[in-house]
Amino acid sequence: MSALFEFLLRMGDNTLVLGHRVSEWCGHAPVLEEDIALANTALDLIGQTQMWLGLAGEVEGQGRSADDLAMLRDVWDFRNLLLVEQPNGDFGQTIMRQYLFDQFHLLHLQGLKDSSDERIAGIAAKAVKEVAYHVERSADMVIGLGDGTEESHARMQAALELLSPYVGEMFNSDEIDRAMAEAGIAPDPTSLRDAYDLAVAKVLGKATLKRPEGDFAHQGGKTGFRHSEHLGPMLAQMQWLQRAYPGAEW
Repeated sequence: MSALFEFLLRMGDNTLVLGHRVSEWCGHAPVLEEDIALANTALDLIGQTQMWLGLAGEVEGQGRSADDLAMLRDVWDFRNLLLVEQPNGDFGQTIMRQYLFDQFHLLHLQGLKDSSDERIAGIAAKAVKEVAYHVERSADMVIGLGDGTEESHARMQAALELLSPYVGEMFNSDEIDRAMAEAGIAPDPTSLRDAYDLAVAKVLGKATLKRPEGDFAHQGGKTGFRHSEHLGPMLAQMQWLQRAYPGAEW
């Protein structure tokens, strides 16, 4: 498996899994405006998945499409960050998960716009416009709920404490990341940490939320050796139609 193919799977799996998670709110969000906003976010992420996994299929050269990679792999073949597969929980947990990923996603895409691979730079240039809006919106929601009522503040603080341990994994650098950085294809994730921490600290300060000390890196998301109990059931739900009717076309 080439490093480039592995990298593209990571990009596509992150947006696929988070897009599916966010889509679970459709018809269930607290108010209609949020229902529509979350659905639109999910659609943006799935659209980005189509581009990343489509390119991954081309790079692999085995005739697999974006749909094949999304629907016909099993749980151990996914390369997403553990953060994005965490359950929605209450609305505050969903918003906090979204913001913590959005901030990283934006910084990563901004770096990818200068990729030495023109295909990747082109996808990043399209996606970064959507993600700039995602992070603006999720940050505003974190601030509004964190600095809101006593109840909303408590829920956002609880969400932050629950999800902070998953932040470190985004900045773990392995041999795939180093190969991409050396080729000028993608920034090394470690180089994004300072800008991320600065941006998050600013938002949490406005939200009157306290970031827990010492968030750490969960192992598994980049290697495929997973300790998560969440992705398997989610994939079963996401892939059931394709598995029930293999090769079906509409």
